[in-house]
Amino acid sequence: MNIAQMMKQAQQMQKRLQDAQTELANTEFSADAGNGAVNVICDGQGKFKSIKLSASALNPENPDSVDADTIEMLEDLITTAMNQATQQATNAMQAKMKSLTGGINIPGLF
Repeated sequence: MNIAQMMKQAQQMQKRLQDAQTELANTEFSADAGNGAVNVICDGQGKFKSIKLSASALNPENPDSVDADTIEMLEDLITTAMNQATQQATNAMQAKMKSLTGGINIPGLF
């Protein structure tokens, strides 16, 4: 095998990897806890997307007393907090990797 063939194969592999990463990024994964009381959705890169709470998760004795607006507000607050924490962790990881690599950008590391 010559260098040109190896380069072509490497480019094809890189394209397949990028396509797989894109496909995963566009795929959503959902998990429930407490018999559906809480539902969380993230993407294939592990990025938090949303949370859904049932009224019974907030007031098990009287779920009908929980206002839908209250549930939505709590879902939004939790989603915002989760995204902020995830962003802080990502920033810290990138800063640490940058300090370890001397600022060299290594593709696929972040």
